[in-house]
Amino acid sequence: MVSQLFEDKAKEVNELKTKPNQDEMLKLYGLYKQATVGDNTNASRPSMFNMKDRYKWDAWEALKGKSQEDAESEYIALVDQLVVKYGK
Repeated sequence: MVSQLFEDKAKEVNELKTKPNQDEMLKLYGLYKQATVGDNTNASRPSMFNMKDRYKWDAWEALKGKSQEDAESEYIALVDQLVVKYGK
């Protein structure tokens, strides 16, 4: 179960003045999934014809083995960095 702070930070991402770049969005996605679900154990890698979902899957898969608590902490820290970078 994620903390209230994590949930608040997830909402903050949508309030940024400028949308983060693609790499930042993928990092956010991977950390969010790892924090909320844990390791990606049951989803197979999307085909190369579905590149958007494939990139998202890869971002989550790269975090396999990271604890949900560590992913949550990293997500919160990343959102804080993005708020400084892009404003809200």
